[in-house]
Amino acid sequence: MSHFRLASALVVLVWLIAISVASAQTATDPPSDDDLSDFENALAADKEAMTKESTSSPNPAEPVVRAVASAAPSMNPNISIIMDAAAAYFSEDEPLQAGGHDPNKTGFTLQQVELHADANVDHVFKFDANIVFTQFGVEVEEAYATTLSLPANLQVRAGQFLNRFGRLNATHPHAWQFLDQPIVNGKFFGGEGSRGVGAEVSYLAPLPWYTEIIGATMGSDGECCSRSFYGADDKGIDDHRDLLYSTALKQFFPMGSDWSLMLGASGQFGPNPTGQGNRSEIYGADVYLRYRPVTSQQRSALSLHSEGMFRTRQVPDDVLQDWGSFTQLVWNINPSWETGVRYEYVTGVEDDYLDPDWTEDRDRVSYQWTYYPSHFSRVRLQGSRDDPKWLDKPTYAVMLGLEVLVGAHGAHSY
Repeated sequence: MSHFRLASALVVLVWLIAISVASAQTATDPPSDDDLSDFENALAADKEAMTKESTSSPNPAEPVVRAVASAAPSMNPNISIIMDAAAAYFSEDEPLQAGGHDPNKTGFTLQQVELHADANVDHVFKFDANIVFTQFGVEVEEAYATTLSLPANLQVRAGQFLNRFGRLNATHPHAWQFLDQPIVNGKFFGGEGSRGVGAEVSYLAPLPWYTEIIGATMGSDGECCSRSFYGADDKGIDDHRDLLYSTALKQFFPMGSDWSLMLGASGQFGPNPTGQGNRSEIYGADVYLRYRPVTSQQRSALSLHSEGMFRTRQVPDDVLQDWGSFTQLVWNINPSWETGVRYEYVTGVEDDYLDPDWTEDRDRVSYQWTYYPSHFSRVRLQGSRDDPKWLDKPTYAVMLGLEVLVGAHGAHSY
């Protein structure tokens, strides 16, 4: 009986294969002239009917189609991955690097691997996220939504983001022109720069030149990102005075076809943990001057970037004041080569509860030479001399950095 069932199954299988082959042969037979003529006539009739329908009455499905089209980018965001790694040598065992992603020891450092994603959610919001992976864990560096179509030249941003204090703070390491963070940024803001969860409102003023006015508020705690305020000592929020407030003014002036100038002024205001009602304030100014001759066949450019900050903090029976700055000059020789120099100076202060040993001034000079194999990778050699005056001798450093990027990553802001 089992042999009969097997034979029956084979017969059925052969029969099905025969039908499939016959159908395929029929399908591949070329159509006749009459068939082609009927097909063309049917297409013409459909096209005429669609034209009449679109001109006579609106398509009831059109709003749905538009909604789906506007939501399509959010289903397929731009995604990129950026790796920054470095090998370094320091003449001292404990170099005083100020940035959380800086090479800070002799040997190899995975500065970060950044996963970036962005997309327009719909016609109202755009979403950006930057997730950072290091040897020690994963953190959400930024995740925020930005409005796209508010009236009166207004824009709102909400979530976790880098504060737009000055020019450099709002950028990521892969946008920096040196391998480490400026000393003043690390001392005043923290190893990760000024960052937090909050909201920001910006206004584009109707002036003949570009003028943007920015106001933001966020939490004032976090050793990484609010060092001059509550920092690691989270006192909680009892009222609006426990929040951190920031303001900024950005202005851009095109000066002919080859020169451009950007000026900025910033301020931060919030509580510090030294006593009831004690406050900290940081004021900053920044300038960015760029020369890029449009007739240069090598696409060369020269840029000058300088930022200065002044900090004042109320403490019991005293007021602490210090300041710092950095200035860097970078020459883009051609699309493949770049070189630059940076000078930094930061003052010290007595009886500083954050940096008790930093009682005298500190300066650092750095040089870099960068090779760009393409727009998506670079290799940078950097040397520096760091001289904290309260130590016996300066620290010399040599760093070799590698950066690679894959995926779709939008252009950086000017």
